[in-house]
Amino acid sequence: MTWNHHTETELLINAKTTSLSSSFIVIVKQITMSDSSSIDVFDFVVKEGNGIKALVVDNGFHTLPHQYIQPLEERFHTTTTIKTASHQSVPVIDVSDWDDPGVAESICEAAIKWGFFQIVNHGVPSDVLDQVMDSAKRFFELPIEERKMYLRANSPSETVCFATSFNPLVEKVMEWKDYLTMLFVDDDQASAFWPPVCREEAREYMKRVEVVIKRLLQVLLKRINVKEEIGKETEYMLMGAMRINFNYYPPCPNPELVAAIGRHSDVSTITVLLQDNTGGLYVCGEGDSWIHVPPIDGALVVNIGDVLQMMSNNLYKSVEHRAVANRNKSRISIPIFVNPGPDALIGPLPQVLENGEKPVYKPIVYSDYFKLFFSKPHDGKNVMEFVKI
Repeated sequence: MTWNHHTETELLINAKTTSLSSSFIVIVKQITMSDSSSIDVFDFVVKEGNGIKALVVDNGFHTLPHQYIQPLEERFHTTTTIKTASHQSVPVIDVSDWDDPGVAESICEAAIKWGFFQIVNHGVPSDVLDQVMDSAKRFFELPIEERKMYLRANSPSETVCFATSFNPLVEKVMEWKDYLTMLFVDDDQASAFWPPVCREEAREYMKRVEVVIKRLLQVLLKRINVKEEIGKETEYMLMGAMRINFNYYPPCPNPELVAAIGRHSDVSTITVLLQDNTGGLYVCGEGDSWIHVPPIDGALVVNIGDVLQMMSNNLYKSVEHRAVANRNKSRISIPIFVNPGPDALIGPLPQVLENGEKPVYKPIVYSDYFKLFFSKPHDGKNVMEFVKI
């Protein structure tokens, strides 16, 4: 499908807030095909499953559809409304020596204070990082009909899905993102069902990062009195369902008006993220400040998820974060969500409560918590309120 002809309607919107007094000209374009039939953006992007990249990159739609314009109170202006202090930056930890007590201390302190940190010298080879990033780019460069083979309705397996935004059927405003998500079950299913253009690179990357994940979890658990090695039962509770996403954020004509990803915390145990060099990830810091997490060559970004905050009874922090769009460049990020198995019962661990500490959260089956999160738009940490005692 191509856009042959179009007409434009320009609306001047005066966007005046305490932090921003300029006016934005938002061009709302009505797309008209050669047969003069009007094309609905929501239908094209969501219902037909083409995604936002097909609209703005593949078909050259250069103005901002109203379906993506955030209300004034939700807009995130990186140059004017971010309260950043010069002393605030997400820790960068050298983990070349996992046996060094100082490394464990740095990881745990970052998890307690920040909920976010970057690790370098983690042992995942740079060529593995480069290859998985290149494979993600190749997937999003496929013709749209090939990408659509992995829509939920078309996908050969429930383990792989191509989608857009976060939950567009319930969102008032959509997020500026397409993504491919792949649940790892075993090598056979990955080989059979994941896209050929990226499956080997994604699986190799996951295998390498899984070693790092287990080391991180061992360190974090030891701090909360879980001394034993991670066995099968504990592994299922912590990382029984690992999922890798390829997130694609196209260039945006008015990035100050959209959310690439809205503010939220992850429903994982932990998340491990590989960024490209575009930047755009922000973490909520002290005093509702927003701190940029700059791309560092070869680094992995680690953040604590809701599950580990619950298990640690609020010692570790699952922190809100968000992503912004870029006017001139696309961005790709590759998170691995380290989730419990669906039937795992999550809540404060017995070892955490041994000294008489009162539980803050009631136990919940992980699949129920997961479904609750995905039944709503991104909305900060409100899902955690559901399981508080």
